[in-house]
Amino acid sequence: MLLLQLRLHNPEIFMKTTKSIILTSAIVAASQQGIAQKPVNIIYVFPDQFRNCAMQFWGDPDFAKSVKFRPDPVKTPNLNSFARQSIVFTQAQSNCPLSSPHRGMLFTGMYPDGSGVALNCNSDRPVSSLRANAECLSDVLSKSGYNCAYFGKLHLDYPTKNNPQKQGTYVLDENPVWDAYTPVERRHGFDYWYSYGTFDEHKRPHYWDTKGERHEIREWSPTHEADMVISYLKNEGKVRNANKPFFITWSMNPPHSPYHSLDDCEEQDFNLYKNMTAAQLLVRPNADTTLKKAINARYYFASVTGVDRAFGRMLKALQELGLDKNTIVVFSSDHGETFCSQGVEDAKNSPYVEALNVPFLVRYPGKIKPRVDNLLLSTPDIMPTLLGLAGLGKKIPAAVQGHNFAPLLLNPASTLPRPTGALYIQNLDGEKNTEGKVISYFAGARGIKTHDYTMVFYINRKTKKLKSSILYNDAKDPYQLKNIPLAREPEVVKLLCRQLAALLKEANDPWAREHILSEMIPYQNN
Repeated sequence: MLLLQLRLHNPEIFMKTTKSIILTSAIVAASQQGIAQKPVNIIYVFPDQFRNCAMQFWGDPDFAKSVKFRPDPVKTPNLNSFARQSIVFTQAQSNCPLSSPHRGMLFTGMYPDGSGVALNCNSDRPVSSLRANAECLSDVLSKSGYNCAYFGKLHLDYPTKNNPQKQGTYVLDENPVWDAYTPVERRHGFDYWYSYGTFDEHKRPHYWDTKGERHEIREWSPTHEADMVISYLKNEGKVRNANKPFFITWSMNPPHSPYHSLDDCEEQDFNLYKNMTAAQLLVRPNADTTLKKAINARYYFASVTGVDRAFGRMLKALQELGLDKNTIVVFSSDHGETFCSQGVEDAKNSPYVEALNVPFLVRYPGKIKPRVDNLLLSTPDIMPTLLGLAGLGKKIPAAVQGHNFAPLLLNPASTLPRPTGALYIQNLDGEKNTEGKVISYFAGARGIKTHDYTMVFYINRKTKKLKSSILYNDAKDPYQLKNIPLAREPEVVKLLCRQLAALLKEANDPWAREHILSEMIPYQNN
């Protein structure tokens, strides 16, 4: 009735009122459909080799009830606060827990065989390098109108003699070369660049900028990188279009090794742990505190605390700039760190929970309800899920093998099917050419992680027959102290093999293509 009166007596107000109602209805409809009214910014932070149990908040009763492990004795005040504002995943898995393979999966949404990154990248492994034609997360966001910025460690390129400061040479004089310069044509949509391949001198880092100029820094890398990220957020130097949303990827190298001295961390952080014994530092009952590296946990935990501080500085700047309410912030890692657990020296590339399980916290104010979730999140799921959260689910590339879990993050009551297992992948160097370069990879082990079990098969390089196995009842044995013989749990093994077959086929993994261990893994039934 009111609208009718306005139409008859005041047409101008009637038109304005009608437009307002239509606009409001459209906004409500968009909100109900999960469509952002304004493009959301995204910040993805993933320090290297940061294990899930190295976060202090896991000792808080509100979080401790969701896990079966005791947290490391670390100080992470900023992550403690961030966790209470976020959805915190207990079961995020780095399916191939090595730096380069994880990054390949993260950006492409594909498993290592699809991304092209099956092994850690160095100059002896031309077989492992991010495919130039891969459509990465940054490519999709760039095409969708985002400014895309990369800070820190990349470790996705096969190093070649493309040193921009000295043409025809590698960027380092070593053999093999691990560090690499990434030229513009291989940056996959990132229009702002402050990065390097891999270089493990934490207080002497270097970076190549957007123009390819090299910067030698004499400061602990997370501290310097936080300065650079904050400068980008403030848009100092007009380095981005302030009218466009932004996607920031920040990969800190610490707490990755080395962790041997004050050359590797900040003294203020080391002082928190310097008087602790190896037994006080490594509280997991599966840790061998007699190993030589055990006492170095003081430096590792110091780096964890330093990373937490750098992350907190960025969060504070985001809030002060008024950008926090419309920005998705993720904190994760590329893989964990065993640190003497299981008595092994290798920090990664194993199915042990300390290496496989990574932090994964997502904050999206007003959209994601803070809570703890046990979703078995695999690395290839991250790319499509972020696109889904940004309202770009329809732009997920067809080649993506991961799943978009954005509906589940946004709505805890979502009926979206949850995965029952996550794939474990271990690849090793394969054949070499006459120059000694690795031209293939050996798919040495495959396995499955479920909520209750971890099962892995290792095969003989020549015969591709079963060499050894791992079976842990993680529900009853969370520290994986007892390796169960397969013959003792035939029904469990049978069920896990069926699930493993489905995962291998979905990933188009070499084991599925070659029907490796087909007498145990029923590929034909999936």
